Amino acid sequence: MLASCFFYMFFKPEYILILFFTIVIDFFVGIKIESCTDQKSRKAWLIASIIANIGVLAIFKYYNFINENITGLAQLFHLKNPIPALTILLPIGLSFHTFQAMSYTIEVYRGNQKAERHFGIYSLYVMFFPQLVAGPIERPQNIIHQLKAEHKATYENLRDGSKWILWGLFKKICIADRLAFFVNEVYNNPGEHNGFQSLIAVIFFSFQIYCDFSAYSDIAIGTAKMLGIDLMKNFNRPYASNSIAIFWTRWHISLSSWFKDYLYIPLGGNRNKWYITYRNILIVFLLSGLWHGASWTFLIWGLLHGLAVIVESIWMKIKTKIWTEKNNNQVSFISNQISIVCIFIFVTFAWIFFRAKNFADVKQVLVNIRHLHIVDFSFTAFGKYTSFDFKLAILLLIFLELIQYLTRDKDVVTMTSSLKSPIRWAIYIILTFFILFFGAFHQSKEFIYFQF
Repeated sequence: MLASCFFYMFFKPEYILILFFTIVIDFFVGIKIESCTDQKSRKAWLIASIIANIGVLAIFKYYNFINENITGLAQLFHLKNPIPALTILLPIGLSFHTFQAMSYTIEVYRGNQKAERHFGIYSLYVMFFPQLVAGPIERPQNIIHQLKAEHKATYENLRDGSKWILWGLFKKICIADRLAFFVNEVYNNPGEHNGFQSLIAVIFFSFQIYCDFSAYSDIAIGTAKMLGIDLMKNFNRPYASNSIAIFWTRWHISLSSWFKDYLYIPLGGNRNKWYITYRNILIVFLLSGLWHGASWTFLIWGLLHGLAVIVESIWMKIKTKIWTEKNNNQVSFISNQISIVCIFIFVTFAWIFFRAKNFADVKQVLVNIRHLHIVDFSFTAFGKYTSFDFKLAILLLIFLELIQYLTRDKDVVTMTSSLKSPIRWAIYIILTFFILFFGAFHQSKEFIYFQF
């Protein structure tokens, strides 16, 4: 608990008071929910907890966004908005630990989790430093009982945890931060770049954000493992998905399952008429976009994925009917691979709205790609970044995909453990060598999802 406090206070010491505010409220609300006998009182306490948590998010993350839109609306009617903007930093990892805290009170309300009576244990559940900043967003059923158990340092935990951390560091420092060279170069000033540069930046960002975020999850899992705590898996080869729906069961699994269990299903899920189901899907993805950032570009990103899921659902119903009647319900290998490529292209396109600073930059990037010419193709197209940087980035991505393919049925730690000792140690040495000699240490090392 002290280590978690120390860790969080490195960012902005006074912001730990925000954490303690929600921790204190949810701790006592959980006890109240469990002790109340009538459903109305239980629901009232749950609502109080949700308002407190969402209220903190609204103030620190969405206040200025809402205020800016009110100002813009007022200007349309030649009015002035007297409400000032707030000049405050967004608390690091606010959305993550807020959602984790809300999981607790909701699960206590549902009767799936006993209210925790030990304040220190509950505080640690919210503040556990390996996953405090960027997840995985854990459920109380998975983590609280582990925090109560006695954990002794074991060779197995230290070994497996170190493997997760090594793999995470490789993905972050060697791949994600190297790809950031090209991505930042274009997105910081898209008007100064051609179609080839823009296309490369768009594709590279798909891999950058995956390597960056999954690397954090791997490091969090590894750090917790060394302490004897098991965290949930947060990524499972998302770009190998042959549908958008499957993509969202493999990407940021803890958040996707959070929205499914606490929003989509309570709204009715797919148990009602088709238009209610599609409404629920749109609500979930719009809120998912807003969860990621207080900007219209994030909302459009969420809307694109929501519409894609709906269109895909309609198409699958039509396709299944036709396929069953004419093709005996057998899907060819080629069809599956084409689907994977199409899903990657769509997800990559949607990431443009996620990465761009505003709609003007989105438009510029798309215009650049639209006017792509063969003469634009050049390894020296990124100015100070050489063809070696570009080729190395490509080789690292090929290596990543090779490892991903080899671990398609098991995680990287299980896979390496099954190898003979000389091969295992060769892999460790190669990864360490790449981190030390090809790591992008002069690049900003902040994880992308820290801003959420």
